[in-house]
Amino acid sequence: MLDNGLSIIALLPVAAWIGLIGFRGGFWRADQTLPASPPVLAKWPAVVAVIPARNEATTIGVTVRSLLSQDYAGGLNVIVVDDMSDDGTAEAAGRDRRLTVVRSRPLPAGWTGKLWAVKQGLDAADAGHPEAVYVLFTDADIEHDASSLRCLVGKAERDGLDLASLMARLRCGGLWERLLIPAFIFFFQMLYPFPWVNQRDREMAAAAGGCMLVRRSALKAVGGVDAIRDRLIDDCALAARVKRQGAIWLGLATGVRSLRRYDALADVWNMVARTAYEQLGNSPSALIGTVIALAVVFVVPPLAAFGVLGGWPAVFAGFAVWWGMMPLASAPTLRLYGLSPAWGATLPLAAFLYALMTVSSALRFWRGHGGAWKGRHYGDASAADG
Repeated sequence: MLDNGLSIIALLPVAAWIGLIGFRGGFWRADQTLPASPPVLAKWPAVVAVIPARNEATTIGVTVRSLLSQDYAGGLNVIVVDDMSDDGTAEAAGRDRRLTVVRSRPLPAGWTGKLWAVKQGLDAADAGHPEAVYVLFTDADIEHDASSLRCLVGKAERDGLDLASLMARLRCGGLWERLLIPAFIFFFQMLYPFPWVNQRDREMAAAAGGCMLVRRSALKAVGGVDAIRDRLIDDCALAARVKRQGAIWLGLATGVRSLRRYDALADVWNMVARTAYEQLGNSPSALIGTVIALAVVFVVPPLAAFGVLGGWPAVFAGFAVWWGMMPLASAPTLRLYGLSPAWGATLPLAAFLYALMTVSSALRFWRGHGGAWKGRHYGDASAADG
């Protein structure tokens, strides 16, 4: 009886992966990208970029220069909000007639630091650049290739989008980055299948705050960032609000890249643990369900392959998933990061570590240290908007 029960457990991942590959919007294809050639527009709309920056002196200069060097025929201005940095971020941003640096006021109650900085950037945009049709929200550690804005605006104008977002290409050089970064992108696509996000008749919404173009009229129609001022996962919260009244699009970037390094396990751990439990609505039951799901889908297959869960049928099922379905499904994402499909066999280890990070995120929240970032803690932040 025990062997039969273990064999059934070994077969569950087979069913799960058939469902993921065949009935989850084709998320694994990683094919939601911008066209290489943007459309030709008679007039390119003006854009204002808003960059919240807190202690980002090492990267903010690169980010600003990459924006000011855009091959864009419309007006483009950049606003950097120095969020009370103590490392010379404002000075490192540089000087240009199209650049405005705003010194942040003290953080008021009920706001996250990033959104309060963004709010002040938007106020400066209203005062100085009312003609801008779009706002480009980007992080202070993102480098944009010269054609990225042209392609993004072209996509929004051609398809009538109120929000168009790119998940920046993360660094993937060291061992921990190769093990965990493509897996992170793969898991995010699994959670939010980009094709479903991009379908107008589906409620699913998501965005990547590192590079997010928003139509200004749509932003004002949903109440601006004031409406999500306490959200840690602010990009997805804003996308959900915008999609209720218009169209959104989320894709994978090739030329927009993050400069942030993840040389050690702790670097990735802190990135994930900061908001993972928030993503689950701070719900203990959702945490338990997530850990169980990760175990069944990713951890059970190698256990079955090693014969821990029964005889040859279980071993065959384990190998079929571990060395067949996982590398097959993750290959497009791995290819995007220049890695062999064989790295797909490491997904069980990556999933195990991400499960631990999620539990760690919950522990931080329960101890009142949830959402720690740049010296601030948001332990009482509400669940993400859905």
